[in-house]
Amino acid sequence: MDGGERGRRGGGRHGPTLPCRGALCQGGPVALSQRDLAVLALERRTFRRRGEKEQAVRDELDMSATRYYQRLNALLDDPEALAADPVLVGRLRRLREERTAGRDLDVGPAPGS
Repeated sequence: MDGGERGRRGGGRHGPTLPCRGALCQGGPVALSQRDLAVLALERRTFRRRGEKEQAVRDELDMSATRYYQRLNALLDDPEALAADPVLVGRLRRLREERTAGRDLDVGPAPGS
């Protein structure tokens, strides 16, 4: 294994292949569209360079980064997405909750105080 392959677990031009989880891999029924499954798959990947993820969103999903994050945020509230990839969706939900909790703490003094 040369230096460029270190730490990879398979994969191809789209980066390392990660283990499959959830109902999707167990053959269970998943009502998500192919595009929604592709959004989850892209989010599961690791990107090393600045702008690499946004470029992948444009090239592979043919959507803007803004639309991608809107769709991803909606998927976090979708029980089908949770069934398809419980580890990823659970982790992203926790991160979202931490961010929103942090924003609530940053609230300044009430108007008129």
